[in-house]
Amino acid sequence: MNDRVTVTIDQGVADVRMVRADKMNALDDAMFGALIDAGTRLKTERGLRAVVLSGEGKAFCAGLDMGNFQRTADAGSDPRPGGRLLPRTNGIANRPQYAAWVWREVPVPVIAAVHGVAFGGGFQVMLGADMRFVAPDTKLSVMEIKWGLVPDMAGTLLMRNLLRDDVIRDLTYTGRIFLAEEGERLGLVTRLTATPREYALAAAREIAMKNPDAIRAAKRLLNASHLVSDADGLMSESREQDALGGKPNQIEAVMAQMQKRPPNFKTDY
Repeated sequence: MNDRVTVTIDQGVADVRMVRADKMNALDDAMFGALIDAGTRLKTERGLRAVVLSGEGKAFCAGLDMGNFQRTADAGSDPRPGGRLLPRTNGIANRPQYAAWVWREVPVPVIAAVHGVAFGGGFQVMLGADMRFVAPDTKLSVMEIKWGLVPDMAGTLLMRNLLRDDVIRDLTYTGRIFLAEEGERLGLVTRLTATPREYALAAAREIAMKNPDAIRAAKRLLNASHLVSDADGLMSESREQDALGGKPNQIEAVMAQMQKRPPNFKTDY
């Protein structure tokens, strides 16, 4: 798409790469915009089945561009674009928040393939994905407190369903760096793998072979599960299942299994 993020789509799988390798994919205003543009495009991309989000070079994302931080701090202004963060620029979110939150709005599963480091804002972009496949030696941190700040790219919301409250507070108050192995024990890391991008692309291709109507329905249900009452959640399950059962793609899923062949799903989206 530009000099910050590239998007390649093959057989319904979008390979999204942050390509600011010389800066360890650090977040500046251009990177915020590129991530938002990529996610916004994929929200309506026809034929999309799954997304893999990764970083080129030595790291997934090192967080806020510290050169930009220092220049703006010296000038006495907020280091993030626009200075004041209260205006909602993208639905319920501001611009930096939406760079992480947009991946929750993409209607298909998003897998973050993480290596090197994921610090601060990069950690929060990673959390925006449905799943996180991470190399064992990857370093992770909710690093904002190091700079006298709080996590403000949706991190407090994205962590609340992954970790115990006291663990979130420990990581946020200390800003300590921890390895992916600990992240897996805590519940942040979905799978440990020496080759996260390759593993994530393989998983995305596997997801792409499932009923796309059911995959999108499942993401809707899971996104809403912590926001709705028990009664509304149960009703949502029934509503989604009624919409799927007996439809062509659901029947095709059954027939492909019985006949031991690849499915041939058809969609109008």
